[in-house]
Amino acid sequence: MTSSIRTCLWFRDGRGREAAEFYCSLIPGSRLETTFYGDNGYSAFSVIDFSLGGVPYQILDAGPMFTLTEAVSISVATDDQAETDRLWAALTINGGEVTACGWLKDRYGVSWQIFPRRLTELTTSADKDVSAKAIAAMMKQTKIDIAEIEAAVRG
Repeated sequence: MTSSIRTCLWFRDGRGREAAEFYCSLIPGSRLETTFYGDNGYSAFSVIDFSLGGVPYQILDAGPMFTLTEAVSISVATDDQAETDRLWAALTINGGEVTACGWLKDRYGVSWQIFPRRLTELTTSADKDVSAKAIAAMMKQTKIDIAEIEAAVRG
């Protein structure tokens, strides 16, 4: 059996394709795949299939019945601080909101976690002292600053 699994994000404002194009412009190896427009007799809708860095997603742009929440987020582990900073800036401009610990909400209402891979190494370290210090430092941040977390780990 072959199946196609995608995370589907419900959009309510007719900006689903715009969002998918924006996301694809940010993440290398991403592409817009297909867009289907329909009308079920109740309302017009669109389905946009796209991939971010090879991971499949779908946007169902179908009106106000449901809203996006932080219960679903797109998590991006970056190679370095520069990539973290680039994505953070792009996703928070024009109405994005910062939250805590590397989380943000973009202008479309989608939640993201943007963090350098090094953060995972530090917070999951077998050395419990390293892990505890890294987590404590991370909890004080909005955008992750890995140099600051590494400094906290060193003491």
